[in-house]
Amino acid sequence: MNTDTPEALSPEARTKTVPLSSGPAGPSLDTVLNRTRAAFAATRAATPADRARWLTALADALDAAHTTLVPVAQKESHLPETRLTGELRRTTFQLRLFAERLVSGALDDVRIDHADPDWPMGPRPDIRRTTVPLGPVLVFAASNFPFAFSVAGGDTASALAAGCSVVVKAHPGHPELSRLTVTTARAALDEAGAPTDLLQLIEGEQSGVNAVRDHRIKAVGFTGSTPGGRYLFDQAAARRDPIPFYGELGSTNPVVVTSAGWAERSEEITSGFAGSLTLGSGQFCTQPGVVFVPDADAFLAALPAMSAGPMLNGRIDAGYAQSLDDLASRDGVDVAHRTPGGEGEPDVVLLRTSAGAVQSDPSLIATEVFGPASLLVAYRSLDEVEAALAGFEGTLTGTVQAGGPDDADGLRMLGLLARYAGRVIWNEWPTGVTVSDAQQHGGPWPASTAPTTTSVGTAAIQRFRRPVAFQNVPAAALPPELREP
Repeated sequence: MNTDTPEALSPEARTKTVPLSSGPAGPSLDTVLNRTRAAFAATRAATPADRARWLTALADALDAAHTTLVPVAQKESHLPETRLTGELRRTTFQLRLFAERLVSGALDDVRIDHADPDWPMGPRPDIRRTTVPLGPVLVFAASNFPFAFSVAGGDTASALAAGCSVVVKAHPGHPELSRLTVTTARAALDEAGAPTDLLQLIEGEQSGVNAVRDHRIKAVGFTGSTPGGRYLFDQAAARRDPIPFYGELGSTNPVVVTSAGWAERSEEITSGFAGSLTLGSGQFCTQPGVVFVPDADAFLAALPAMSAGPMLNGRIDAGYAQSLDDLASRDGVDVAHRTPGGEGEPDVVLLRTSAGAVQSDPSLIATEVFGPASLLVAYRSLDEVEAALAGFEGTLTGTVQAGGPDDADGLRMLGLLARYAGRVIWNEWPTGVTVSDAQQHGGPWPASTAPTTTSVGTAAIQRFRRPVAFQNVPAAALPPELREP
């Protein structure tokens, strides 16, 4: 997801286990975790209508505070006002979408088997299956989305919708915004009648690690780097009581341009690629980091002028330069294009290699460069593309830039990429992940630690629930959704 990797990686974080302060002048971590456990005890009995009301109140409060929140986000992230305004709108939209789906019952997963004395394997009892919230959830905020993947972002929204209490680990890239957001959110939740301390904030690397290890936390949502995510995932798995760790990590999002696609849509492809590559200065987890092209020279010659804005912070900027240099130094890789950045802005860089070089070193297409850079892979046949991808593990997206709907090469590549990606795309670009019911944002490792789940869209609620079957239970004792008129 990004190269801002200090979180959860220091030697101190690997060894200390004592709770530290949850933030400047804030309560101790132990206090925060006791409070979230108490909040969950209260919220688990809330109705879907109650939770919908809380989410709507939270969305309304964030919208009302936009003139205060956006300038703080600008100051801390270097992102432009238009981008942040749109991101805040996305954040409140997803809160309201969950609220609407809760009220309609669309998020229920209810299965009812009535008693059947003639069931082929023997008499069947009455069994009714539903889902219940897991418990207090820890959410690690991301660096590159100060609103949509932060304090009130997708992980928080889906966990609250599921009926969980939430503790957010603030990202050090935007601490002031995180504090302001949680203050706004808590006031709105309190006024809406939500349990006290339903949403809380902690700060500091060590507090985050300790919270993952603590028995009061029952699931973790994480968006960030592969090394940091893997370390925290291992901590969650090593607990006496292992818990689910939903990590959205690194992704290179390969794109395959077919011969027909290039012949019919070359200008559209290169302009679309340039826009997707430089969107947000390449600091999106869905940035097209690898592009298989039938004619690399023609592709490079057709590119429009490209530029990028400032990076989120100095650490990410330095990480971009380091990872770019590392990839450029590999055997068979050359720098094919470089547009120097202005003052405080990164260079836009295209590297070039061949499908044969990727077969020799599959890590070439698995190495994420978090910034405005991409690796062009020249191929002579689709068999070479398939062979190159054979050493690939997983990615969030896979894109085919083909000709028309009957492009046989494109259809072949679509099926191939579906083996590796959580979302496959035809003649569009992977950046811009809409929030909807059908969205899938996840994929095989290292794209995520849980490829059967999504971190975007209403299906994300499934991460923070577990199934329970009620057998031969009197109607009055059943959860409301399992009762019949």
